[in-house]
Amino acid sequence: MGKSIFNPERPYREDTDLELLYWGKEQCTPGNSVGPGIRECYKVHFVHDGFGTVTVGDRSYKLSAGEAFLIYPQVVTRYEADEAEPWTYSWMAFQGARMPDILAGTSLKPAEPVFAMDLKLMPGLYESLCDALQQGGSVDLRLTTLLYSFMVALVEAAPASADKHASVRKQDSYVHRSIAFIHAHFSENLTVAQLAALIGLDRKYFSVLFKEALGLPPQQYLLQYRMDRASDLLESGAYTVGEVARSVGYQDALLFSKMFKKVKGVSPKQLMPSSVRADIIT
Repeated sequence: MGKSIFNPERPYREDTDLELLYWGKEQCTPGNSVGPGIRECYKVHFVHDGFGTVTVGDRSYKLSAGEAFLIYPQVVTRYEADEAEPWTYSWMAFQGARMPDILAGTSLKPAEPVFAMDLKLMPGLYESLCDALQQGGSVDLRLTTLLYSFMVALVEAAPASADKHASVRKQDSYVHRSIAFIHAHFSENLTVAQLAALIGLDRKYFSVLFKEALGLPPQQYLLQYRMDRASDLLESGAYTVGEVARSVGYQDALLFSKMFKKVKGVSPKQLMPSSVRADIIT
């Protein structure tokens, strides 16, 4: 079972409106299963790649990339990775007095917990939560903001009027798989051709699908993701520009600095803490 990261800022009260408990991510082994058992809180799983099955009561759902399922408190649930193509999923656990009202605005029920992920927030939510934890200062506000943003995305992804049995479109599944691959391999020499081959699509067709879904082509998404990760590393003040450049896929620090300024509007050094910049200058 994958390791969870616990929220260090949680108030440990029983009367909270909405509280983030922990989150994690795992690339499961074939047939890996959890349960049947219950949780004391709500826990959502996002499927980024592969296949798996979730069973609630006498109902089973087979999920693929781009789908998610919500475990309700005190509801016996079992989930299992596919034997041939086991899923990679991330998760987030939370609780709070507002949850019944929030879920009342969705099509979800304890025995009908499956929904299609959105294409913007949910695929990278695990990374966003980890980044918020690493940035320090106002960690609680950063984590709470992401939790509330997820609730908004959830209501929009599974509206009460939606077909409760609707599955994610095949095209969206391709995009979700490519996003998961980018997040896992962004520091490597990654190309659009590799992404297209990974999911078995023609390069041009894949690029069209990706841009239709996210509003920008895959190469631009990769560039933006690299620079977002670079920003987090630079703001920490723990690494040199050269180290950050190599960490996000650039062997040439000058090229990285040029691309960073093009995307972010400032140089990498300008994003470093002032104390670090002073050391560089002197």
